[in-house]
Amino acid sequence: MLGFISHPSCHHHDAGPMHPDTPERLDAINNQLIMSGLDYVIRHYDAPEVTREQLEGAHDPDYIARIFESAPGPGESVEIDGDTMMSPGTLPAALHAAGSGVMGVDLIMKDEANPVFCAIRPPGHHATHDTAMGFCLFNNIAVAAAHALKTYGFKRIAILDFDVHHGNGTEEIFHSDPRILFCSTFQHPFYPFTGHESDSTNLVDVPLPAGTGGEAFREAIREHWLPALETFEPEFLFLSAGFDAHMLDDMSGLSLTENDYRWLTTELVGVAGRHAQGRILSMLEGGYEPGPLARSVVAHVNALIG
Repeated sequence: MLGFISHPSCHHHDAGPMHPDTPERLDAINNQLIMSGLDYVIRHYDAPEVTREQLEGAHDPDYIARIFESAPGPGESVEIDGDTMMSPGTLPAALHAAGSGVMGVDLIMKDEANPVFCAIRPPGHHATHDTAMGFCLFNNIAVAAAHALKTYGFKRIAILDFDVHHGNGTEEIFHSDPRILFCSTFQHPFYPFTGHESDSTNLVDVPLPAGTGGEAFREAIREHWLPALETFEPEFLFLSAGFDAHMLDDMSGLSLTENDYRWLTTELVGVAGRHAQGRILSMLEGGYEPGPLARSVVAHVNALIG
């Protein structure tokens, strides 16, 4: 059964007025799941808070301390960078967001749920080893993957990032780690203006020009991701599931649809079935138009369930 992990605290992160990362994103996903009927065939879990030790699998201890020390009091807010804000509810949300991935790994390894989808905010894939950026404080997917490496001794983990923005933080954290294959599709040139050049054999970056639609996206996956995954034979798949490349999302210039996300997920489920005993953990990244986001997540979850 698919495990669906979230936490009420994720609604209490206030990213600032007019910011695209709003609690309504999670409300739209929950409502669409109910309307689709899927809500009755998945198991819901509340995420725990991540521990400092678990965060240190991906982040510098001094950086973690700075984030804790930066947490504002009631009625206050703190600007971490130009588009990354902390409100009084941000630190608890970020701790539960990172904790959801750790919980997801444990659920899968205990055969309690598989696959797992984490509907959380703030997102994580731009957070580097020691820097917050791009709406992200802690790198949720990197924390989860590091937990799997340390706790369960995996030798080959694939992280697949299909957000419209390059997952620079995840790439930096695992750069040249032979246990990790990091594959990323993203619009380029576009924020954070990274990923188009690579000097490591464990990175498969696929920059896509503005205007790229579903057929070209699928061809890029067939040409670059799938052969690399078959060669690598991952034991666990982690998905940085960003849906902001949707044609109706104003954050991007790509033109994907729900069907493209369903197709990609189905391909990755096949890889997991051949090499990873079906183990897949998916974590929400971007996607800022509530309607297209919610429909895309339902298509993604449908394909995860199979």
